[in-house]
Amino acid sequence: MNNRFTRRHIIKNVALSALSFTAVSSLPAMASHKSAMFSRLKGNIRHSVCRWCFDSLSVEELCKAVKRIGFGAIDLVGPKDWEVLKRHSIDSSMCNGAEINLVDGWNDKKFHATLIKNYTEMIPLVAKAGYTNLICFSGNRRGMDDETGWKNCTEGLQQIMSLAEQHGVVLHMELLNSRVNHIDYMCSKTTWGVELCKRIGSLNFRLLYDIYHMQIDEGDVIRTIQDNHQYLGHYHTAGVPGRHEIEEDQELNYPAIMRAIAATGFKGYVAQEFIPTREDKFKSLKKAIRICDI
Repeated sequence: MNNRFTRRHIIKNVALSALSFTAVSSLPAMASHKSAMFSRLKGNIRHSVCRWCFDSLSVEELCKAVKRIGFGAIDLVGPKDWEVLKRHSIDSSMCNGAEINLVDGWNDKKFHATLIKNYTEMIPLVAKAGYTNLICFSGNRRGMDDETGWKNCTEGLQQIMSLAEQHGVVLHMELLNSRVNHIDYMCSKTTWGVELCKRIGSLNFRLLYDIYHMQIDEGDVIRTIQDNHQYLGHYHTAGVPGRHEIEEDQELNYPAIMRAIAATGFKGYVAQEFIPTREDKFKSLKKAIRICDI
């Protein structure tokens, strides 16, 4: 009896040991599978990141980091860097390089000749490269009233809209706050930008709704998006206050905002435009993508 017990005991222990070995040996594969699942994004939001926020890196390095995190676009990249993006199959989700600067824009006729030349040259390049979006700016007021600004912007932009339509390029005027970061900027309210869209009257002219900037200048972000989404072609993010990480120590609820954006049927890009404060900047970027990946 003792021998049989001992034999049964040994067989049982051997079986348990084998099972334990199998379980332990499969842990790396399971962990790898879990990691792969964790890195897969949901697909409800098309993610991007603004180039200038990571300008301590080369474009090549940023492309590699973006691919490791699991998305495929970089914002505010001009023609000189498009070939680098193409090598990594990264989209230029918002092209730049035709604007003069942020303060000298379409609201002042004295800049029209330069802007028309710049955009006339850039629009075909954007299309040839296979991209769609190109940024533009209203410029500063310099004492100008709203009506004059609308008229000047409309007069200037309408001279390039047929070219944009012909090439399938969408111009996006960015909404920037005029209280903290861009004092005196004209297109600082969604209502101002929407009125300009109506006057231009083209599907190839839209607004770049910067969530950070609009929280500072007008607030009521979700309702504004719901009421005006047909005029909003692109989004930027950042934490308020400070323009840093979009985490728990700032006032915007980004998951709720992303759900509101997705609910409008939006199919464009949401680009992270915060300035990282962490030493590990990619940890901040990865977390931001996860927060917005609703």
